[in-house]
Amino acid sequence: MIPAATTRHNAVLLLADGTRFDGEGLSATGIALGEAVFYTGMTGYEEALTDPSYAGQILGFTYPLIGNYGVSGTVSQHPHACVAGAAIKHLAQHPSHYASVQDLGSWLDAQHVRTIVGIDTRALTIALREHGTIAAALAVGDEAIAQVDETLARYAREATTQGLVAGVADAYTPGQTVGDGAMHVVLIDCGVKRAILRDLTALDTRVTVLPYGATSDEILACKPDAVLVSPGPGDPRDLGGTVKTLRALIGKTPVFGVCLGHQLLALALGAQTYKLPYGHRGGNQPVKDLVHREVLVTAHNHGYAVDGATLPAELEATMINLNDGTNEGFRHRTLPIEAVQFHPEASPGPFDARSLFARWLERVER
Repeated sequence: MIPAATTRHNAVLLLADGTRFDGEGLSATGIALGEAVFYTGMTGYEEALTDPSYAGQILGFTYPLIGNYGVSGTVSQHPHACVAGAAIKHLAQHPSHYASVQDLGSWLDAQHVRTIVGIDTRALTIALREHGTIAAALAVGDEAIAQVDETLARYAREATTQGLVAGVADAYTPGQTVGDGAMHVVLIDCGVKRAILRDLTALDTRVTVLPYGATSDEILACKPDAVLVSPGPGDPRDLGGTVKTLRALIGKTPVFGVCLGHQLLALALGAQTYKLPYGHRGGNQPVKDLVHREVLVTAHNHGYAVDGATLPAELEATMINLNDGTNEGFRHRTLPIEAVQFHPEASPGPFDARSLFARWLERVER
């Protein structure tokens, strides 16, 4: 259902294989283009919609009721919505939560996120599971719907992830410092989530944020105790300059990579990456920690992975995904370099992996 105060429009979600879903749209009209993906969390919609790793994607929520606790603004991971569009079965009209300041429908309108409501998101999820990630167009309004077939056909031929990182790596001024802790971490921003800085500064660090295009000389000029490479959207091979920078940092400073940072660091060290058929998204991915011999339930948001079979001899696999066996982490055998594919900070998701940042900083200190 769409809140009564919201302008109603016809809306269509069209997948590149011809699958079509008809529903109602919110106030933002026009066509949103991107990969159609699904998110399995029952909660955490505010964090997901503002997660930079969802840039360029139309996000379908598998849970049927979204928006029931409203929007607080306190858990947003970026200053603005990062998704290309959203698909929802039922949109709550009357949220109830002490921290809510706005209903989700009004927030989506204010953020100009093209949204379709009232479709069978279970059928959408099944379609994506059968086909895999697929190009899609979300058209809101009759004028947009009339153009959707031609627009999607053109997008499906020309789609690329180039430019996605540039569109979301804008939350912090280059060189901005957050926190005043004893240890100095330089964070390479490829689309960082606010929760990562929250967790780092809570561990007595001072974090200097530099853009993904920063050179190794610029990074080392900050005299960091360590460098962290953030998550972000798209294909890691789009960021050849960042890979070159990371290669130049090897052996000069401790480095930790998260999600896209994991993939970029792997490329810098000689491994390969590839596109997953469905991607991993949501807060319920089981990962085995091969070093500490424990299983973590983790938060994921990525469509690419590191090919574990291509890790060079100097790298040791430290984590694997228990659903499909994909690589979830590695470390260098002699240098203070490590990375994980999932999100230790969660937001949203379980807190099983939050200790990873603390463990890493302890190793850096030693």
